[in-house]
Amino acid sequence: MIHYNPKSWFSLIFAAYSRQVFRKLFPLMLAMGVLSAGVCYVELHYLEEPVELSNVVHSLLGFVLSLFLVFRTNTAYDRWWEGRKQWGGLVNVSRTLATRVREFSTDEATADFFRAHIPGFVEALRDHLRPSQPEEPLRPEGAPFVSADHAPNAWAQAMEREAMKRLSSGEWTAQQHWLVSQNLERMVDILGACERILKTPIPYSYSMFMKKFIFLYVVTLPLGFVTTFGWWAVPVVMLVFYILVSVELIAEEIEDPFGVDENDLPLDGLCETIRTNTEEILTRG
Repeated sequence: MIHYNPKSWFSLIFAAYSRQVFRKLFPLMLAMGVLSAGVCYVELHYLEEPVELSNVVHSLLGFVLSLFLVFRTNTAYDRWWEGRKQWGGLVNVSRTLATRVREFSTDEATADFFRAHIPGFVEALRDHLRPSQPEEPLRPEGAPFVSADHAPNAWAQAMEREAMKRLSSGEWTAQQHWLVSQNLERMVDILGACERILKTPIPYSYSMFMKKFIFLYVVTLPLGFVTTFGWWAVPVVMLVFYILVSVELIAEEIEDPFGVDENDLPLDGLCETIRTNTEEILTRG
């Protein structure tokens, strides 16, 4: 995740990220420039009269396209913000769980168990939400968890089993066990919410038609701009293409907030925060 000062206009205008987007789109912008130059050359040198295509059509289509792009970016940001809220809740639940374990138990073995398993669950969830990355989520030690297909579930089940042992042994009362189980249930709820975001992308038809709409809109721009701008239609079309496609690229990047792109959530930092907080709480006498 990129950390920046939102009040620094100059640094944002010339940010390195915008240059990376430009480099990514440069081949496509060059292709649009060649296409526009070809249209300008044909209309200005071979046709007796340039094709008269009213700019009103593109103005109306541009208005509709802008509404689609606003909805597209808002939908993508909602997914990003929902992921951020879930991981913020996971930080709080982890702290609460560690605090309750510390206050309910005098046995250091119990503290050591949860000191390893709370961050283990969080880090397994992080890797579970990044299926395209080479890191395989770690599992708890011992059968049957070490061979579990779903690593975060294995960590949650191991903690619940440990809590039941403390209840059965009389170390915890039923009320104390219930309070711990509430936090474990909340952690599993966060797991499910994150999986929902990951496994339900933007509907295929919506994403497909959005890209087609942008492509058709930009490809037909030279036909309407030649009579107005002449050869200046080439850079104008390239600029419009850059603006529209950049917005689409931003939406594509943030709609999956758990990856490793520059604008994705800082999951590594959140995992480290939870590990540090958990160790601090559970090592207090």
